[in-house]
Amino acid sequence: MFRRQLAPAYLWRVGIAIIFLMTWIASVGYSAPYAALVMDARNGQVLHAENADTRLHPASLTKMMTLYVAFQAVENGEISLDTLVRVSRNAASEPPSRLGLKTGQKIKLRYLIRAAAIKSANDAATAIGEAIEGSEAAFARRMNRTAQALGMTRTTFKNAHGLTQSGHLSTARDMTVLGRHLFYDYPAYYNLFSRRSDYAGVRNVNHTNSRFLSNYRGADGIKTGFTRAAGYNLTASAERGHERIITTVFGGKSTASRNRQVAKLMDLGFSKAPSRVAIQKPKRPSYQATALAKHDPANTGGAYGRTVRLDTSPDKSLRPKLRPGSGQTTIAVNLDLKEDIEEALEMAKNVRLDVDPSAATAQETPEISSVPAPKLRPVAFTPATVTNAPTAEPQQTKVVSRVSTSDAQNWGISIGKYPSRYAAEKMLLKTALAEIDMLQGSLRKVRQNSRGFEATFLGLSQTRADQACKRLQSRDISCSTLAPS
Repeated sequence: MFRRQLAPAYLWRVGIAIIFLMTWIASVGYSAPYAALVMDARNGQVLHAENADTRLHPASLTKMMTLYVAFQAVENGEISLDTLVRVSRNAASEPPSRLGLKTGQKIKLRYLIRAAAIKSANDAATAIGEAIEGSEAAFARRMNRTAQALGMTRTTFKNAHGLTQSGHLSTARDMTVLGRHLFYDYPAYYNLFSRRSDYAGVRNVNHTNSRFLSNYRGADGIKTGFTRAAGYNLTASAERGHERIITTVFGGKSTASRNRQVAKLMDLGFSKAPSRVAIQKPKRPSYQATALAKHDPANTGGAYGRTVRLDTSPDKSLRPKLRPGSGQTTIAVNLDLKEDIEEALEMAKNVRLDVDPSAATAQETPEISSVPAPKLRPVAFTPATVTNAPTAEPQQTKVVSRVSTSDAQNWGISIGKYPSRYAAEKMLLKTALAEIDMLQGSLRKVRQNSRGFEATFLGLSQTRADQACKRLQSRDISCSTLAPS
């Protein structure tokens, strides 16, 4: 009887010991492959590399690309930070780490971005991808197009969150390249990666990398990642004086050991990097190359297989002929060309579009006179003072002057508010090029207020403003008329 009473307690202790031993053996006996790269962020020079091109599981470092595409979509007007995203069953069912989204719930995109950047929430990352491309699979294809455009040659994405999936692989070099692009391409959003905590729509979320951010001097981002297949990953960036170093580590054995290794590599980078060096920013990929191409030869769907706003260019771009008598040329821009729109933006910035009077309708421009306008008088001509004029009535000269139409041309249109002046100016240029006939003669202007930077076209008649908005709205471009103030 005594033996029967002791047996259950004895077996319970033995079972606990066996489980503990097996767990310890598994943790000691397995470690994910290690890889690392240290880069001078100012010019992209590699200062240290170890297994940097080995394709490994990136885990939640994947979300750097999810966020890069999200920033690109917001900047180019595909979606707004205040867009209410409806959470799908697929997104709501993602495993931890999670924000805790529910199927059918609506939440602003800005909160999903915060949750993905700060908490590394998988449900938020999936919801972002579905909101931008319609499905996670289509979003993954866009991630891959963007990766190729960034020069991430050994990366293949299968999802938006980074949980282990066959074929979802990247390298320490590629993730470092991506981190550098995030810093230079979207500086207005980069501060997200250093926030220790923030409100994400349903609750406050805390940063997954708070220890490193707090303990390493100059650290200001970027992203952690962990799965059993990947180990403890981290892409980190820090700035000291004029120097900025980006380091990526794959396959850390624990959070603490990974942070120590990243700190060691950061110190190595700062010791090797010169104090001053010419900054060579990475080339920003073309938006058209990643999101707005018309044709998809591989039939992979995504943005290639559906209508995307602003993709309004003709099949081919012809150089326009000189306007009769103008002696001037205009620049034809094909929005499908895989060239950076920034060049056109700089060329056309603060320049008023030329007006072709023959293109204006009779209702918009009042008929002045059937008599042709007089020629300009010579520069050296000086009117003479006439004295002792004859008594005969002088011949009447018919002077033609332009009738002011300021009262009729003081309407405008607004095509939305944007988080930066650059984004607003870029949207204005794209819209002007897409609707050059309707908007010629208008003045592009960015008006800043407490809600952001408003992109406007001014100097239109009420009729043209109404017509322009109707045409833009038919293309799913936000537009509202602005009455004279």
